[in-house]
Amino acid sequence: MSEDLKVPVAVIAGPTGVGKTAVAVALARLVPIEVISADSRQVYRGMDAATGKPSLEARRAVAHHLIDAVDPDDRYQAARFRRDAEDAIEAIRARGRLPVVVGGTGLYIRALLRGLDPAPPADPEFRLELAALAAREGRPALHARLNAEAPAVARRLHPNDHVRVVRALEVARAGGSVSAQTRWREPGERYRVTYFGLTMDRQALARRLESRASAFVAAGLAAEVERLLARGYDASLPSMQSIGYREFAQVAHGALSVPEALRLMQRDTVRYAKRQWTWFAREPEIAWIDVEKLGGAERVADEIAPQLERSLAGR
Repeated sequence: MSEDLKVPVAVIAGPTGVGKTAVAVALARLVPIEVISADSRQVYRGMDAATGKPSLEARRAVAHHLIDAVDPDDRYQAARFRRDAEDAIEAIRARGRLPVVVGGTGLYIRALLRGLDPAPPADPEFRLELAALAAREGRPALHARLNAEAPAVARRLHPNDHVRVVRALEVARAGGSVSAQTRWREPGERYRVTYFGLTMDRQALARRLESRASAFVAAGLAAEVERLLARGYDASLPSMQSIGYREFAQVAHGALSVPEALRLMQRDTVRYAKRQWTWFAREPEIAWIDVEKLGGAERVADEIAPQLERSLAGR
C-alpha cells in the first residue's frame, strides 16, 4: 500500500511512570488527537489504585479509549487489543483527529502495528505474573492453567517442563494458536506510524516508581484489593496477578505484611520498567526523548507536535 494511503497513527511508549499520559495531555492542547491506551492493566474496570490510570481531569482534556473496558475476570490479550484498537483508530480518523497510542505494554503495540506470529516475543509483565503464581502455588499450577487454556498442548508437556509451559501460556495469551502455523496479517500494511519512546535517568525513574508505589498504598490499594476479592475475583486471575494486586491479595490472606508487600511491589515495578526499556529498545524507527533533559511534558509536546501535524496532514 502506498504511504499516502496509509492511516496516520502516532505512538508514545516507554517505561511505566515516565510521564506518557502527561505528554499526551499536553499534546492535545497543540494537535487534535485522541488517545488509545496500550496498557494491559488500565483496561480493567474497578482496578484503579495501582494501575496508574489517567485522572478524570486528564480524560476530560483528551478522549481516552480502552480504559475501563472489561471486568477483571475477562480475558484480554494482544489479539483482542488489536481488534479494539483498530476500531478506535477508524472512529478517531472519522472525526478528523489523529489516533495516538499511549502505553507501556509493548506486546499490545507490536500486535497493532506489525502483527504477531503464533509464537510472539516474550511478554515481560506476563512472565512476572507467572513467576509469582509459580512461587505461590508451585509450578504445577502453571501447567493446570495451560490445561484450562490449551488442553491439547498441556497434554504434550510435562508439568515440570517449566520453560515450554511458560512459552505456551504466553502464546495463548497473545491470541495466537499454540499449534497452528498460520500467521497473522503481515505487518506494515495499514498504518503510517510516528513512534516516540520516552525515557529518563534510570535511577531517577526508580525513585519515582518507589514513591508512586507508596502513594498507591496510601491511596487505598489494600482496600481496593479486598473489595475485588469480596466481589469474587480470584487472586489467580491474570488481572489480579499484576504488580500491586498480587502482593496485596497476599496481605488480605494474611500471607504478607503491608511493609513487605510494599517492598516487593516497589522492587517488581522497578524490574518491570527495566524490562520495558529492553523491549522498546528493540523496536525499529523509535525516536527516543529524555523527558527530564528536554524540560518536562510540555516541552516534549512542543517537540513532537510539528511532526504529528505533518502526519495528520499526510506529509
